[in-house]
Amino acid sequence: MKVPVDWAKPKGATTEVHLVRHRATDPKKRIGALLVNPGGPGASGVESVMYSGTVFGTYSPKLLKRFDLIGFDPRGIDRSNRVQCDEAIADKMPKRPRNAAEFEKLRTLNAKLAKSCLKKGGALAAHMEGESVARDMDAIRAALGERKISFLGHSYGTVLGERYARLFPERLRALALDSAVDTVRPTAERLLTDGAVTLNDIAKKLAAWCETDASCALKGQDVTAVIDELYARADAGTLRVPGPDGPTRTEVSSDQFAAFLTRVLSDYAPEGTAQELAALQSGKGEVYFPTDYHDPVKQLVLCRDNDFRIRDYAEYRAISERVAKAAPHVRHDAQALDFVLGCQGWPMAPKPQPTQAKGALPPVFVVNATHDPATPLPGARRTAGAFPKASLLTVDTVSHVLYGDLATRPAIENYLIDPKG
Repeated sequence: MKVPVDWAKPKGATTEVHLVRHRATDPKKRIGALLVNPGGPGASGVESVMYSGTVFGTYSPKLLKRFDLIGFDPRGIDRSNRVQCDEAIADKMPKRPRNAAEFEKLRTLNAKLAKSCLKKGGALAAHMEGESVARDMDAIRAALGERKISFLGHSYGTVLGERYARLFPERLRALALDSAVDTVRPTAERLLTDGAVTLNDIAKKLAAWCETDASCALKGQDVTAVIDELYARADAGTLRVPGPDGPTRTEVSSDQFAAFLTRVLSDYAPEGTAQELAALQSGKGEVYFPTDYHDPVKQLVLCRDNDFRIRDYAEYRAISERVAKAAPHVRHDAQALDFVLGCQGWPMAPKPQPTQAKGALPPVFVVNATHDPATPLPGARRTAGAFPKASLLTVDTVSHVLYGDLATRPAIENYLIDPKG
């Protein structure tokens, strides 16, 4: 369907939003339309619904019976006129600036990247933030002929739900936010601190597991002390990629080790994580390091929805030191730091949150893991607390997107079916 590129100019240029509908399998018990978004930003909502009802489906028969599931690719993403940028520019960026000159280079190249997005993608590149997508969602509602919709957002999809609630409260029947992003405008420091502290707590959780589980490859050692030791070796330039017969000649930098920690602690498979840490310690074994992948789509969305701007390198260094002090074993959350650095020098300024429209909201349901570096619990609490009436279900686990947890899924589905129950 076609929607305005700029909702402030409803009769101006248009763009297309690609969507798919999976009709309720029990028409007599159909409740209405349920819009879903898997997050990202940048993930395809079309694909999350397209395979519903098959063995590859995301959503359960319980939801499929009661709702028409509506999946859409947000504007500028995937099938909805994906915005292209000159990604070769990203290859020249300092991934982690070490001085004022590198910080300024990063800012300059981010600005150059943004301009390439505008050149290739036109005005659409400047209108991919959550508010515009929420307005597209209401256009979808109107096209479907629905008086109200229900919405289930996962991860960054929760931002879209929050924006819709601000703009169109009386058109919401139910709003479920699974693994909620902090929508109360976090600063760069708060985003970095929440993520790093969560990872640090997971490292302690791993250490506690290792003390009691015989399968731990680091049995008898303090896992957090091992992490500290590996960081010290990376700082000194003596940490090497392990091989089958001993250390290779390939150096592991402290930034690579931080990215490795973010991956293994977020995924949280204790036995495998301990084995990889043991391999790094001994130099013998196998370790998987995350590959660098730069997706400008994230910047086009995140840098408009959030104000992560940092004044200069001196402020960046001071923030980094405070975050490392709050999370001494892991130092920082690599994903959160990627988000923050990606917004330095971004020329499209953050868009103010829309004013809360008048009208009654339904009770909102928020669910979050106690240990989720991608959407840390403190941020989920802030988001839930910003609604007039919301309940927050916390699940004591290390996980992200809890609809995939079979023990938690029924709570989300029961709410969507009966939000006032």
